[in-house]
Amino acid sequence: MKITNIEVIPIVMPLAKRYDNHHGRVRMGDIDEHLVVKVHTDNGLVGYGDYEDNPNPIPPSIIDSLIGKSPFDFLHNSFNLALGMALYDVMGKHLEVPAYKLMGQKVRDAVSTAAWTRPCPPEVFRDEIRRAVADGYTIFKMHSSALYDVIEQTRLAEEVAPNGFRIHWDFNHNRSLAAVLPIINELDKNHPIVGYIEDPLPWTDIDGWRKLREKTRIPLIMHVPQLGGIQEIIQGCADIYMIGGRIGDTLMKGFAYGQANIQTLIQQSGGTLMKALTLHQAAVLPTATAHTITLDDQYEADITTTRIPVIEGFSPIPEAPGLGVEVDDDAIARFATKTPLTIGRIVGILHLPGGHKIYTTRGPSVERLTGHEEGAIRGIHFEKWEDDGSSEFERIYERVEKEGSFME
Repeated sequence: MKITNIEVIPIVMPLAKRYDNHHGRVRMGDIDEHLVVKVHTDNGLVGYGDYEDNPNPIPPSIIDSLIGKSPFDFLHNSFNLALGMALYDVMGKHLEVPAYKLMGQKVRDAVSTAAWTRPCPPEVFRDEIRRAVADGYTIFKMHSSALYDVIEQTRLAEEVAPNGFRIHWDFNHNRSLAAVLPIINELDKNHPIVGYIEDPLPWTDIDGWRKLREKTRIPLIMHVPQLGGIQEIIQGCADIYMIGGRIGDTLMKGFAYGQANIQTLIQQSGGTLMKALTLHQAAVLPTATAHTITLDDQYEADITTTRIPVIEGFSPIPEAPGLGVEVDDDAIARFATKTPLTIGRIVGILHLPGGHKIYTTRGPSVERLTGHEEGAIRGIHFEKWEDDGSSEFERIYERVEKEGSFME
């Protein structure tokens, strides 16, 4: 089997209907742009891949170097994920085996799967938790933000979450130990819904990670170990290490963490095809028993004919050949004609707990405006004011454009 042609197709995926409102439009832009890859072979088989990575197209030189070669020359490849998974898809179809059989020995039949969204006000987060519970999830990953009160977000989530539901908070690797420790202590003591804390400190603060890990029961997740991961294990930095990205690297790191009996979490951006790839990888990695995170719950429709279900927090690993999901070429063609979501003019209003308002841009630096690290201001709230055609919006917008942020 030889590769005869590789198609690279930018598409725009339709975002879930719950984002067709003010809060959705102004925070979910750009995840609708994807790259689809179709690998054609001389025996008539086609492998498919999808990656939320349209701003980073695959260099033509890479594509050209694969033509005439066997896909099996590129096991554990380090290509763009859309291309990498398309190769595994066509190899599995050729051998009539699921992709995980090309990665290692299967050790599980299903994998924990988490829901996700971008930072939003506490009330919107509460609605996202309701949605996730209804869809079968038991874990929700959420980035904290200096624009919102993480304790209030957590409190409202607890109002609607069932027993056993867990929040995975990503703390953005941007704080000092002195700033983050009181927040984690409060979450640890008063909010059992918090099951994981990702990147509470800068990745380079090895001593801070060690100290924090000794002080909390909440498992700490490290996303991008600066020393490669093994040194961080030796130093005792985290309980879980996040992997994902190039297929070869993900498998290599996952097996290494397995040898050390360290739990891993796979996070990768894409739709149903990406979820399928992630499940195949988690099927063979010994300690990939933490939840997986993709973007497959963010779209109203996909390029696949079916979606992979979530059943009480886990998803079954596909058993059909290749990635194990069927692709709809008509959907690819439709999505290739769509235009990305665009955001109009916006004024940001940062509400401080004492009643002051700071008018600013759509994504202000709270630390720069207030001098406080993220999470230090309880009761803070951010409002995104879309252009409503009013003279007041025009006045404020023009002033922000001319003067920069100002307080009233």
